[in-house]
Amino acid sequence: MLDGGNDKVEFMVTKVDELVNWARKGSIWPMTFGLACCAVEMMHSATARYDMERFGMVFRASPRQSDVMIVAGTLTNKMAPALRKVYDQMPEPRWVLSMGSCANGGGYYHYSYAVVRGVDRIVPVDIYVPGCPPTAEALLYGLIQLQKKVKSNRSLLLRLRK
Repeated sequence: MLDGGNDKVEFMVTKVDELVNWARKGSIWPMTFGLACCAVEMMHSATARYDMERFGMVFRASPRQSDVMIVAGTLTNKMAPALRKVYDQMPEPRWVLSMGSCANGGGYYHYSYAVVRGVDRIVPVDIYVPGCPPTAEALLYGLIQLQKKVKSNRSLLLRLRK
């Protein structure tokens, strides 16, 4: 790009990985999978007080348009196949955030025959947000940690080397 009358040329050099990861980091679209009381706090994080959109995060209702699944609440054995099906419908790369004690490890219902003892038994989890229920601030902190993880992703470089 030429700068007016000066003969200076300005340019920027970067890796394709870093450019793609920068774009992914700034446009995380979580899919809501609210199962219990943690879903209320998940909805609270999108309100004007916390405003997830300023970080580039917009809730999507379709798994085909989202790259992050937020599992909020108690996952039962009856709901586990539906969770896996929705996860499989999401495009690559995809991430999972487990929100709340019940999603992380069964919570109070850990010994119940009907409760899955952690979402990580059904889908791979990237970020755990503890609490019962975790606050909206905790969810935002978990999503910001996920953004840092997305920024350091090197999957594109590894695919091109094959």
